[in-house]
Amino acid sequence: MKQDYYEILGVDKGASTAEIKKAYRKMAIKYHPDKNPGDKEAEEMFKKSAEAYEVLSNPDKRSRYDQFGHAAFDGAGGPGAGGMNMDDIFSQFGDIFGSAFGGGFGGFGGFGGGRARVKGGNLRIRVRLNLEEVANGVEKKVKVRRKVQAEGVTYKTCGTCNGTGQVTRVTNTILGRMQTATACTTCGGTGQMIDKRPADADAQGLKVQEETVSIKIPAGVVDGMQLKVTGKGNEAPGDGIAGDLLVLIEELDHPTLKREGDNLHYDLYVSVAEAVLGTSKEIDTVSGKVRIKLEEGLQSGKILRLRNKGIPSINGYGNGDLLVHVNVWTPKTLNKEQREFFERMLDDENFIPKPENSDKSFFEKVKDMFS
Repeated sequence: MKQDYYEILGVDKGASTAEIKKAYRKMAIKYHPDKNPGDKEAEEMFKKSAEAYEVLSNPDKRSRYDQFGHAAFDGAGGPGAGGMNMDDIFSQFGDIFGSAFGGGFGGFGGFGGGRARVKGGNLRIRVRLNLEEVANGVEKKVKVRRKVQAEGVTYKTCGTCNGTGQVTRVTNTILGRMQTATACTTCGGTGQMIDKRPADADAQGLKVQEETVSIKIPAGVVDGMQLKVTGKGNEAPGDGIAGDLLVLIEELDHPTLKREGDNLHYDLYVSVAEAVLGTSKEIDTVSGKVRIKLEEGLQSGKILRLRNKGIPSINGYGNGDLLVHVNVWTPKTLNKEQREFFERMLDDENFIPKPENSDKSFFEKVKDMFS
């Protein structure tokens, strides 16, 4: 099981953005590769803290994480922050460290001098799931048109920045000579330019290709949740990083079951005779039909709770329940014989309502449903 993001950074769930940023900076400096050369455990903690910060520093991602946990990001096959590597971390959060390491980090992993690794664009798709797929989890295969590097394309070192990705300028000011470094405009800070490209490639050496992508969707997802398949978006030129495939979940309505969080609701209609005499009924569940027994003297409005027959919790807290709402169907028309029978029962002691203390009111039933 993945470690809790708040626990990784050592902050409470109610921590402010400033407290989260401060905690991440402390962790990142402690486990930075320059301070722990060759230490795999430190490198892993460095990545974990960056992943935690990437989620908790973003209000939308933090809200989804607080509601659904790691499953809000992991379900489509990747770590919560998208499987971040060192280049991702340095390019996204370099400002967090300030001057702790001499004002820069480019020395790690051979991408020194501020050279940036371009990330390809993300792609977005919508996946529709029925209630059974939501309850049991499912693997979907979808066709995606994404940009990939064309076969035969080659790249060369940028002649303007000599592959560093930065251009240094010296300016004379009243305070003396000032040296500044800016991203190379020729290569966009990547340090690379296209050398050769085939006819079917665009100006970046990419072409559009259709690919079948497998998406593993966990049980318990909710309508509107967004999952991520790391690296299945558009590729980037040269040695850049591929973007991600963002998967928006759309939950389809079920003909008889209604979802409320992890619980399901089912309206069961019985006749007056069935309510009086008792019967058995077959009802729908997300795992198939089941037969339930109804005792004689069943009252309209009674709620039968079938434990663990609802939707699995996305956070792994077990299953919700299936709540069966009993409705006694009153006939709207009667023949002569039926009418005479009920007229005789008007004053019959057995047909006079006598609610017992154990018969809960409508409001008490509603309260029990949400307790």
